Amino acid sequence: MRLSIYLPVHLQMFFGRVIAGAIAPLTASRRQIARRNLELCFPELSEAQRDDLLKANMRTMGMLLIETALSWWASDRQLEKRVRYEGLEHLDAGLAAGKGVILLTGHFTSMELGGRLIMLKQPCYVMFRPLKNPLFNAVMVKARTYHSEGIVLQDDPRAMIRALRKNKVVWYAPDQDYGRKLSIFANFFGNTAATVPATARMVKMSGAKVVPFIPRREADGSYTLTLSPALDNFPTGDDVVDAQRINDLIEKEVRRSPEQYYWVHRRFKTQPEGKKGTLYK
Repeated sequence: MRLSIYLPVHLQMFFGRVIAGAIAPLTASRRQIARRNLELCFPELSEAQRDDLLKANMRTMGMLLIETALSWWASDRQLEKRVRYEGLEHLDAGLAAGKGVILLTGHFTSMELGGRLIMLKQPCYVMFRPLKNPLFNAVMVKARTYHSEGIVLQDDPRAMIRALRKNKVVWYAPDQDYGRKLSIFANFFGNTAATVPATARMVKMSGAKVVPFIPRREADGSYTLTLSPALDNFPTGDDVVDAQRINDLIEKEVRRSPEQYYWVHRRFKTQPEGKKGTLYK
């Protein structure tokens, strides 16, 4: 992975496709999860269209390893040549309010690199969920600690609140299934999804602004980072309404580039009590 950062961009993209093909036999179960998610989220597409979308998504999963390597080891000079920013003024406006900023994103395949790229402009704290693989965990912790302002562990939300109260930026992606204990239920692509209400609750406690942030890889191997105006009238005080707003925001951005979303996660695994059956085999 580390050697890949020295390759020209077109070779990085080529090897991303090679990696996708090489790991395909080892990731058959994840491919099936992605296929099922696409069935659930895009019922309006034909089977052939979903197959094409699945193939494109698997190719982006091959690039994920190279993009992660870039986020860990590439120099600032290397990365500055490959990124374009849209809406940085919204981050500045959020910080000007003095209560901190939650830089809200989704689990796009370029998320790890997107975090590094935004930190070329603004230091951030990053939310971190420990990985099962001890080697990858150790390398990721070291890299994120080096490039960020600090790491906030997922099971220590108080550290996130402390950072926001110091008018810091916290990079946060809430769009995964963390189980019934931590979640409420809201719709995502028309399906019931366990959704953490933490975004609204952290804003209540800190007064922080929520600035949506989306990283996308372009066809030429460059990256566009898009920041939108801070959410207004948020939170409302109704956790379900607020969680639905977050899901709707992420869904809207996923629909713009669905092949770059992390479909291999069992997003709809946890369902309300009494709902029979399972959405995944």
